Amino acid sequence: MRRTVPPQAYFIVSAVFHYLGPAFAVLLFARIDPLGVAWLRIAAAGLIFSVWRRPWRAWRLLSWSTRRLVIAWGAVLAVMNCCFYLAIDRIPLGTVAAAEFAPVILLAAIAVRSLRNLLALVLAVAGVYVLTDIRLSHDWIGLAFTALNAVLFAAYVVLGHRMSQGLRRIDGLALAMGVATVLALPVGVHAAVPAFTDPALLAAAVGVGVCSSVIPYVADQLAMARLKRSTFALMLALLPATATVIGAVVLRQFPRPAELAAVAIIVVAVGLHREARSP
Repeated sequence: MRRTVPPQAYFIVSAVFHYLGPAFAVLLFARIDPLGVAWLRIAAAGLIFSVWRRPWRAWRLLSWSTRRLVIAWGAVLAVMNCCFYLAIDRIPLGTVAAAEFAPVILLAAIAVRSLRNLLALVLAVAGVYVLTDIRLSHDWIGLAFTALNAVLFAAYVVLGHRMSQGLRRIDGLALAMGVATVLALPVGVHAAVPAFTDPALLAAAVGVGVCSSVIPYVADQLAMARLKRSTFALMLALLPATATVIGAVVLRQFPRPAELAAVAIIVVAVGLHREARSP
């Protein structure tokens, strides 16, 4: 079944849920601090993965190098998610999404081998630049969290792609989410207390975890396993586009005509790219 589904389909699922969950999370900020929402997202995903995969059984079978990879990936997930929620609390979702693409441009550019793919890369950068430039914020604290989140997102792609090449890719993800849950506990659990006394609020937070960390991260692993890292990195240009659309639908952050044009340019760029065939 996994082999019959195009990897691009998995990526589209990831792109939609990657920001659908955070868009709903913004609505929770009125009741729970961003760090509390971030920890609830991570913890909910970690709990779901532990029940689904029972990853501690896979831990015993991993080499020490793979264990170090899992721990590093978990640390990146913990800090990245905290920075992401602190950023979207201050800056529009579309801007944060556009900034996330900036470091991964290098991952896509390193492997450019044809004029067609070079043109696709240039168009993608142009489209993301327009989205970023239009929504540039003067909140320097928010921008700092946005920049740190962007760097960590590139690290997520690199580490996640390495993990996806193994036979236990989903178990590795489950283990990394467990590590992230523990590492983010000191900074997030106190802020998450309001959710523990409100079942509806807790259910909403769990829903954010499913939409933000379970569905998109699993889809990423399934896509990464069959796509080159550079191709996956270029396709990430779609994330600011989907974030702009979701921001309009859920958060009423309506895009301007120039932003809509930028979204169209990004879609064309991704469609233009062709992955080089392996010999």
